[in-house]
Amino acid sequence: MKIDVLTLFPGSLEAYLKENIARRASESGLLEVRLHDFREYTHDRHRTVDDSPYGGGPGMLIGPAPIFEAMDDLSLWDAYKIFLTPSGRPLGYGIACELSKRDHIMILCGHYEGVDQRVRDIMDEEISIGDYVISNGSVAAMVLIDTVTRLIPGTLGNEESAENDSFCDGLLEYPQYTRPEEYRGMRVPDVLLSGNHQLIAKWRRAKQLELTKLRRPELLEKAQEEK
Repeated sequence: MKIDVLTLFPGSLEAYLKENIARRASESGLLEVRLHDFREYTHDRHRTVDDSPYGGGPGMLIGPAPIFEAMDDLSLWDAYKIFLTPSGRPLGYGIACELSKRDHIMILCGHYEGVDQRVRDIMDEEISIGDYVISNGSVAAMVLIDTVTRLIPGTLGNEESAENDSFCDGLLEYPQYTRPEEYRGMRVPDVLLSGNHQLIAKWRRAKQLELTKLRRPELLEKAQEEK
């Protein structure tokens, strides 16, 4: 998979890409991430990318010119184009799975008050990482890249690691334990020590339902609607 990121802060993403899953995926040839500072596509001495909005209002908007010129120069028009914004479709497991199957993705990181609507009009999708506002869209890009990368076959080594993650079956993940069997008076549940895989699977499913009902009841409702 190839991912191109248009951002005003490539340095913050460079540090992330040197660590963990993204680095391993890049080294194994499964992922190529290219970072582009679209301020390079401005033509005034101050390298201005933003301006005040027509009609008035607070804040500054990123103009269309540097984005369009970057896409021309980098041949990004055929990529699946994503704009990260709080008003986009909420990022979830389903979206991540869809994106992990694509060959080429372009991510546009917003800043300031937003971007000119003409830029948003040529995007294929707008995605939100949550109902809150952050000052640097590169942070959201890290979340999206990490979420998608771990679903690319071969990235994690053990494919079951991704399949068993929370939300893969619409529910939260069950509790997990490792050695020692007892620590400071807290014991591993006996069923996990039984060796009875049928009972273990039943216990895990029950815990998934219990935790999901307690913490994210809307996920249970959604799962029931999809049946």
